[in-house]
Amino acid sequence: MSTVQAFRTVLFYFLLASSAFVWCIISVFVAPFLSFRARYRFVIQNWCRCAVWLAKVLVGINYEVKGLENIPEQPCVILAKHQSTWETFFLSALFEPLSQVLKRELLYVPFFGWAMAMLKPIAIDRSNPKAALKQLAKQGHERLGQGAWVLIFPEGTRIPPGQIGKFSRGGAALAVNANLPVLPIAHNAGHFWPKHGWSKTPGTIQVVIGPLMHAQGEGPRAIAELNDRAFEWVSQAQREIGSLSANSVPCEATEVV
Repeated sequence: MSTVQAFRTVLFYFLLASSAFVWCIISVFVAPFLSFRARYRFVIQNWCRCAVWLAKVLVGINYEVKGLENIPEQPCVILAKHQSTWETFFLSALFEPLSQVLKRELLYVPFFGWAMAMLKPIAIDRSNPKAALKQLAKQGHERLGQGAWVLIFPEGTRIPPGQIGKFSRGGAALAVNANLPVLPIAHNAGHFWPKHGWSKTPGTIQVVIGPLMHAQGEGPRAIAELNDRAFEWVSQAQREIGSLSANSVPCEATEVV
């Protein structure tokens, strides 16, 4: 990394952290008086747009999106590839209101956690997988019924470029039980925003939004088939954008959902 890029990266993190701190404090006092949709726009969507913009301007991480026409009017379950933090910012800005699965411990962080708690996340205890899956099914169904998108990273954790993790069936099960489709999303953000370290590489992230996928029937078999179909589509899309090798073998997911 050049000296200039290192300086830009440090400045990026400083502004990102500073803006998050200030915005969370403001949100704690303002958000309770807003409706859920307005609260989401105020607390999350605007700040995430700022984060994506900072990444573009300061460290040169731009993006291109294909498949916007595949986004339905009615919210559904989003099954997205997970490589970095960037896609969390981007997807939270693109879909609103959006509820996502996160670690319960994050809600205990002063100001940040308090602000997040007002946005109806699905905060699970990852040490108890069975309870987490039941909670995802119950609260995910409630969020969908309230008109919110539900974002799930079915690999469970960030997987480096060139690899893909096995998909947990939690997201597919939620979609089948709610009689809604899943929206698969692939991208190569990890090439420019790595999982480990603080370095950032300038470039253009390719985001591909796939076609809606509906379950063929009901029950466990329909869930498994839908989950496999979403996995195959994401895998193929990752190969097409150069983020997965042809002979890559799925690695085991390390988280529950």
